Amino acid sequence: MTVLIQFVIGLTFGLGLLISGMSNPAKVLNFLDLAAIRTGSWDPSLAFVMLGAVIVTFIGFRLVLKWPRPILARTFHLPSKTDFDLRVIVGPAIFGVGWGIAGFCPGPAFVALGYGSAASIQFVIAMLVGMAGARALADRQPALAGSLYE
Repeated sequence: MTVLIQFVIGLTFGLGLLISGMSNPAKVLNFLDLAAIRTGSWDPSLAFVMLGAVIVTFIGFRLVLKWPRPILARTFHLPSKTDFDLRVIVGPAIFGVGWGIAGFCPGPAFVALGYGSAASIQFVIAMLVGMAGARALADRQPALAGSLYE
């Protein structure tokens, strides 16, 4: 039953990405192109999508974390580390550059695979290769591997 509930949640998330346009790289790139503000072609609609997501998440976390345990798990799995290191800066920077170049981030890229577009297929393949490369690099450096995957 848990798997079915998780599937429905994932399907709902994917439909939200489709409806909002977050799986359309052209729409995302039009949002990220701040130079387009001068020409009038900037698309601010995704800011409202993100604002809505932040509000729902903020309220949701405040409510859910008051529960004794999650509905589909025995305990909450919250991050225990609070310190910043190079990974916390470099990882999101690489993510942002990739998003700005391709117009995809991982969730919407998987949703866009349903379109069968060459761009989404290439992005997902490159993302998986990058993830495997990061894992291989971390495995070669034991001190780094411990901090990356704790």
